[in-house]
Amino acid sequence: MEKRCLYIVLTRPNTIISKLIRIFKKDKYTHAAISFDLGMENMYSFARKYTYFPFIGVFKHESVNKGLYNIHKVLPGLIMEVEVSQEQYEKVQELLTSFITNSHRYKYNYKGLLYSLFNKEACIVNRFLCSEFVYYLLKQSQIADLKIARNLVRPQNLLNIRNRIIFKGNLKELKSFDSLGNLGEINTEGTVLSRAVV
Repeated sequence: MEKRCLYIVLTRPNTIISKLIRIFKKDKYTHAAISFDLGMENMYSFARKYTYFPFIGVFKHESVNKGLYNIHKVLPGLIMEVEVSQEQYEKVQELLTSFITNSHRYKYNYKGLLYSLFNKEACIVNRFLCSEFVYYLLKQSQIADLKIARNLVRPQNLLNIRNRIIFKGNLKELKSFDSLGNLGEINTEGTVLSRAVV
């Protein structure tokens, strides 16, 4: 059976919301995005619509070199490689295509964020947090089931999914991947980890 890979990117942006989450939850990572490739130019998540205005959140296409990510000189994070079947891969693509096509229907789950700080469920149709969105794609594609309400899934929880951590460090120092998925041009602050299953 043919296997494919998805990539989950966990980061800790230097924002007020990120700092609040760290204060309340003590999490190392506060934002999550998903990608089909290692280029980090085509990541998808729920985040602020405008770089300098945090109060409007939407479904969006992200890049480590644009928007909020671009204003960071240091961006702590890691990249998880999740191996999936061809069928699961295609299901995630199908779901993501639906989000892209109907992006105007989706909003940020502010209520879910507030409730999650107190471990309360608040799942609302067409509203997602960043990690809630990534988890939704994985669960609907039968890749992972963490057995908790989707708004309670924090970026940190995604580490519990069967994965290979292929990079951990300052994502701003991550320049490129070669065609074999080996890392290239990484500053000594970044760490390439073994591909052993976590």
